[in-house]
Amino acid sequence: GYGLPTGSTPLICYRELVRMHKGGELSFSNVATFNMDEYCDIPKDHPESYHTFMWENLFKHIDIRRENVHILDGNAEDLYHECRTYEAKMEALGGVELFLGGIGPDGHIAFNEPGSSLCSRTRVKTLAYDTIVANARFFGGDITKVP
Repeated sequence: GYGLPTGSTPLICYRELVRMHKGGELSFSNVATFNMDEYCDIPKDHPESYHTFMWENLFKHIDIRRENVHILDGNAEDLYHECRTYEAKMEALGGVELFLGGIGPDGHIAFNEPGSSLCSRTRVKTLAYDTIVANARFFGGDITKVP
């Protein structure tokens, strides 16, 4: 599978992948993807959810099968179970072979803030204040709206 980020970092890459797909150079029909993160308590169809981001910027423009797209459900009734299930799906599909990383202003990757364990797995994470401030630009500059 492919590990995919959101945010401003991957947009140029996603545009190029879409261009290559539309030009007949790439097919995603046999690709499985795993997104790195998702906000908790934000509807999947919210303009700033990572579900919306990925479908608008990549998935709806390529031939990926819906069942091969894996994005965490930040509204799951049991978020800890959601994390364990996500890890199990990754393992069942052979893990992540290619990882595109987005890096936040403070060096965080996938909401793994500086100081996070290098051995940590998918989990619920409280955002650092600096990350909330950085992400407020997606929420009209209002830090109180960042999930």
